[in-house]
Amino acid sequence: MNKVLVIHGPNLNMLGTREPEIYGTHTLDDINDSMKEIAADLEIELSFFQSNSEGDIITKIQQAMGKMQGIIINAGGYTHTSVAIADAISAVKVPTVEVHLSNLFARESFRHHSYLSPVCVGLICGFGSNSYLLALSAIDEIINTIYPTYTISNE
Repeated sequence: MNKVLVIHGPNLNMLGTREPEIYGTHTLDDINDSMKEIAADLEIELSFFQSNSEGDIITKIQQAMGKMQGIIINAGGYTHTSVAIADAISAVKVPTVEVHLSNLFARESFRHHSYLSPVCVGLICGFGSNSYLLALSAIDEIINTIYPTYTISNE
């Protein structure tokens, strides 16, 4: 069974009430539950992590090395500011898909730049909570076809 870490960054714990006209009405628990349903069919074991702290996100990425076969990350506002998160993704060499609920390119110009995209295998944005489901399908394909020899330790 493939293991995938899902990282939710700052303010995503407020989904459902935070600017529903942009981010929708689904809560973070709703998104995680939907992902669990699809993951069961794909035979993927998911681990979820949410933090508003950049350092905690970096630590979690580092801990994925050798333990996870894929990462799905929505770094929220850190997407546009954090060289450190990008460096962590690059360092662990775990295939990572960047995901966003809104279409970054239809929003403010400062959101058009991502420090993460160059070190991720792909970017999915603009499909609301379905962005996460698309990312799950994508990481499954990536793990099984592009990186099928990536191994994890059995610790």
